[in-house]
Amino acid sequence: DSVVTSSCTYYVSFLSYTYEDYRETADWLLSQTEQRPKVAIICGSGLGGLADLLDNKTVFPYKDIPCFPNSTVQGHASQLVFGELQGKQCVCMQGRFHFYEGYNIATVTYPVRVFFLLGVETLIVTNAAGGLNPNFKVGDIMLIKDHINMPGFAGQNPLCGHNDERFGVRFPCMSDAYDKDLSILAKETAEEQGCSSFIQQGVYCMLAGPNFETIAECRALQKLGADAVGMSTVPEVVVARHCGLRVFGLSLITNKVVTDYDSQEKANHEEVLDTTRMRTQDLQRLISNLLAKM
Repeated sequence: DSVVTSSCTYYVSFLSYTYEDYRETADWLLSQTEQRPKVAIICGSGLGGLADLLDNKTVFPYKDIPCFPNSTVQGHASQLVFGELQGKQCVCMQGRFHFYEGYNIATVTYPVRVFFLLGVETLIVTNAAGGLNPNFKVGDIMLIKDHINMPGFAGQNPLCGHNDERFGVRFPCMSDAYDKDLSILAKETAEEQGCSSFIQQGVYCMLAGPNFETIAECRALQKLGADAVGMSTVPEVVVARHCGLRVFGLSLITNKVVTDYDSQEKANHEEVLDTTRMRTQDLQRLISNLLAKM
């Protein structure tokens, strides 16, 4: 199967990019806006409203950006939004790319290296996730302290293949993937805005999707030490750290996973979007106030 984006047609399974490809996209964006963002925000399912907080916005639909993929998932708007938030120049991705859309690992992570070439220094990643930790409640916001890269276990790592030293070293460290100082700052910010009662911290596990997890899979992930599970985020974080970006991540717990064979509960995407609508304002305020402190 082939995918068409802008003037580029490529075969999903075999795609790889060169430094010049990323450079072409970054240079085009730099030529279209005077904004020079230092912070990039990747918005998860239903969380694209973060971009609405930006002042002096410039919007680029993905279809207009040279060789940029397109998001096909409900709750993802498929556009880059440049602007200012709390005095910081930012770029927001309203719509990320997933394995389950048919994209390969190079395409899923394509925007992150573009952000690096734009001059971005900090990446904020958000996602909607299922709660594995029995102490988590629907509507909790989990600060990500670490991750489990299940696709990576199976060889789907965005750093496989030729390593370009202009992006980073061959064997990057991942024990410090999520910036501890930003996490501490986020906790302080949450206390100040009165939402510490639903702030959690934990380990995010990525599965490829698109199906929600089986009961046996959820039980296995709990034993591995995962607190939340989703279908995104980890590949972007790996590439961001490879490029030397600071990373702050959070998961909105939109549903509790099913671990009981007698349960009548079933995970569904509508529940995910309903919960994001409930918690959108709190999450937007947290990120906005965090940026003010950075």
